[in-house]
Amino acid sequence: MILNKVEKANIEPKITLIGAGPGDPDLFSLKGVKALKTADVVLYDANVNEALLCLAPDGIPKVYVGKRSDDESFSQEAVNKLIVDYALNYGHVVRLKSGDPFFFAKGYEEIDAAESYSIPTEIIPGISSATGAPSLQKIPMIYKDLSESFWAVTGTNSKGEISEDLYIAAKTKATIVVLNGIEKVREIAAIFQAENKGLLPVAVIQNGSSPNEKIAVGTVETIAEVVEDKRIHAPALLVFGDVVSLHPQFQPIRDFYETIANEY
Repeated sequence: MILNKVEKANIEPKITLIGAGPGDPDLFSLKGVKALKTADVVLYDANVNEALLCLAPDGIPKVYVGKRSDDESFSQEAVNKLIVDYALNYGHVVRLKSGDPFFFAKGYEEIDAAESYSIPTEIIPGISSATGAPSLQKIPMIYKDLSESFWAVTGTNSKGEISEDLYIAAKTKATIVVLNGIEKVREIAAIFQAENKGLLPVAVIQNGSSPNEKIAVGTVETIAEVVEDKRIHAPALLVFGDVVSLHPQFQPIRDFYETIANEY
């Protein structure tokens, strides 16, 4: 893409990557607000709340670069080039990325592309949905004897295959947060089932922190059906672990299984 160069003396290219958080604009950082107010261009992803664009100066380009699998113009390589072009021609580019820019967001690739042109860069972290969405649902990552660690794992790799790390994670007692895995929830649940964890609590959170947030709670052996019944779809994350039992919606499930156990 060729840009028309702005008539601006002494252009000073700079790129700031800002984590826009999981969706609620009130979770955006104060440092992010300050950076947006100095932007000459804003490039923003899908899942970024567009209310944040009002914080940028009026009249500047605000360009949507959300990823679409059927649109090559939004490939990572194309986005990298676009960021560099805007910085060289306009000045300060603010790149808004949902969640945290270095957490499953390919922020490093964009910074690396900018710095290959000697363009100064800055990172402003954001709240990742991996921890923010469960927290808002009062699901802790670590709690007493229920979990001593948590893993954040991609559900599928770059080839669209189930991540090999999931097979390792399923063997642990850690809380496992799975991103980019909702489309393969049945296959992922089967990995935990193979480790004799059919009764392990699971939560699936769609659009965490947004007004249209949805949550499904179940166990490894039921979660695929619950997700289907509640019509949960991307963007959504999965949380596997005993800490999910602390969620209010899990109490009836616990009571059910206790009743069944007592009958035998």
